Amino acid sequence: MSEQAENKPTAPDPVAVREAVTRQAVLGALAKLVDDEYKAAKKDADDLLDKSHKAGGTTQVDALLPDGTKVGSSSRSGGEREAQVVDSEAFRAWVRDHFPSEHVVEFVPAQVVTRVRPGFAGKVLAEATAAGASRYVDTSSGVVHDVPGVELKPSRAASHRLTYTRGSKAQPNSGRELVAAAWRTGVLAGFLPALAPAAPASPAATSEEPEQ
Repeated sequence: MSEQAENKPTAPDPVAVREAVTRQAVLGALAKLVDDEYKAAKKDADDLLDKSHKAGGTTQVDALLPDGTKVGSSSRSGGEREAQVVDSEAFRAWVRDHFPSEHVVEFVPAQVVTRVRPGFAGKVLAEATAAGASRYVDTSSGVVHDVPGVELKPSRAASHRLTYTRGSKAQPNSGRELVAAAWRTGVLAGFLPALAPAAPASPAATSEEPEQ
C-alpha cells in the first residue's frame, strides 16, 4: 500500500453528513421565520411604549406569561439632545460682534475666508448643551447671550431594552427558560402560529356500556 493511500482521510458517514446539513437547513429556516416575527413584534412594542411614555410617562413595562409569571421587562432609555450650529453665518456674525478674538479672517489668493475658531465654537456648543438652551455666558463680563444660529437637536433617539429575569431561589428558572417551558406546553401558540405545536388530539368519545 502506498504512503499516499495510507494518509488519505477517512470519509465521514454519508448519513451523518446529510443529517448535519439537514439540521442546519431546518434551524436556518426556523431562525429566519422567528427573526422576521421578532422584528415586527419589536416595532409594534416600541411604538406602543413611545405612545405610553408620551401619554403618561411610562418608562418600564413587564412581560408576563398567560398565568401572570414575569419573564422580563422593557425599559426606556431617554434620548439626548445637543447644541448644533444650524446657521453658520448667523453664528459667525455673533462671534465677530461679541468675541472678535475668536473670529478669524484669512486672506488666501483671490478670496477672503472668515470663520470661528473651532475651540471656541466647541466651547459655546458644549455650554449650550449643558444648559439645555442656546445660550452662552461670557465669564469675563457675566453677560448671558442668546446664541443665534444654534439649536438643540436630537443626537440620540430614545430606545427600549428588553431584559429577561434571572433565576433566583424562589424561581430557579430564568425568563428565557420560563418562556421555553411555556412554549412546549402550547400556551404561547398564538404568538407564532406558524411554529405552534400541534394541537393535542381530542380524546375519543367514551362508548356506552353494553346492556347487560
